[in-house]
Amino acid sequence: VQLQASGGGLVQPGGSLRLSCAASGFTLDDYVIGWFRQAPGKEREEVSCISSSDGSTYYVDSMKGRFTISRDNAKNTLYLQMSSLKAEDTAVYYCAAVLGRFVAGPRVCRSSGMDYWGKGTQVTVSS
Repeated sequence: VQLQASGGGLVQPGGSLRLSCAASGFTLDDYVIGWFRQAPGKEREEVSCISSSDGSTYYVDSMKGRFTISRDNAKNTLYLQMSSLKAEDTAVYYCAAVLGRFVAGPRVCRSSGMDYWGKGTQVTVSS
């Protein structure tokens, strides 16, 4: 079981990036999958999750309207489209998955509840 995040980089404030997370060794169909991030000196925090079973999504309030999560079950890949990026979005972004046909929500989209984690990808927002 492996999750591989990619797509990070350096972007100017107000810019956009799209992160990808490729899953291998399992299919996403029965998982809630999501994005989490950890900034220097801070704890890991939730960003967004999506249920692969019913397509429901959950966003932390500060990400709503700026970030869009999506998944392609055929490609076994998760995406995070980020726009209007701010300096405070600078962090290592991780993808993670938890087994279960749950509706995506705050009780499911928690770091402590995830079964599988990928290595992170660095996102730096700076001019």
